[in-house]
Amino acid sequence: MSVAELVARGTDRVEEHASLGARTTYRVGGSVRALVSFRSQSDLDELGPLVFATGLPFVVIGNGSNLLVADGEHEIIALHLVGEFAELTWHDDLDDVHVVAGAGLDLPIAARRLSAEGIVGFEWAVGVPGTFGGATAMNAGGHGSDIAASLTSATTYGAEGQREWTRAELDFGYRTSALGARDVVTSVTLGLRRGDAAPSLEKIKEIVRWRREHQPGGQNGGSAFRNPDGDFAGRLIEQAGCKGLRYESAVVSDKHANFIIVDHDGRANDVRDLMRVVAARVKATSGVVLVSEHRFVGFGDGT
Repeated sequence: MSVAELVARGTDRVEEHASLGARTTYRVGGSVRALVSFRSQSDLDELGPLVFATGLPFVVIGNGSNLLVADGEHEIIALHLVGEFAELTWHDDLDDVHVVAGAGLDLPIAARRLSAEGIVGFEWAVGVPGTFGGATAMNAGGHGSDIAASLTSATTYGAEGQREWTRAELDFGYRTSALGARDVVTSVTLGLRRGDAAPSLEKIKEIVRWRREHQPGGQNGGSAFRNPDGDFAGRLIEQAGCKGLRYESAVVSDKHANFIIVDHDGRANDVRDLMRVVAARVKATSGVVLVSEHRFVGFGDGT
């Protein structure tokens, strides 16, 4: 199966030579051979096997946070879940609320909707600018919680078709899960509870306020590095003298050292190079080996 055949079958659902970097929150970087948008389960059933048949590697994109795409074009297919895959439903079972979220749905949107409905326990997610698919694959979290705290099951699509995963099978760790690169999350089920909407909405406001006060704006991909056990990556980076450090078009934020900002017309490769410099300086000053929270596409060094 060639990409040309995928394009012919996919019609307006497939975009050739699509800019992927522009779809990330860094808003810089290169393009991919094709971008496939799945709007429904029938789209996935029809085009999914064709994507696998091309033999090309693929990457699933949501909002493009925590994603850095190397400059230039790459022989990769990007998959984007929209439409039916961005829906949110729930039903009550006594004191519990079973929530089903599509993988393409934004976490902050879900957090606000659930809070307004008096469904509590997911407020933390208003501060995570990603989708449920990526959040499940990397066990995204913040503000004292993570996706593993409420997720009860997930559905994925792969070469063998659909699979249901229990929470135990997902084997969540800190920013990790058992999901592989070719497991495409399509939906997740959360176990939440009923509560008072007013304090829940106030908590949402507090989280948003905290992020505005403590985290930078501009073109960035969120936290660049995971926090090592018992410490904070931002503190180690600042201790290493990297706060405000610039490399070409990329700079370590003066507001929070674990964020890298890239210039409007900057280069993704500059961000990657600056991350290497920061990691090397942290290792030299503290002995700690920082691990990135980002996914890297097209850099050709195993990342």
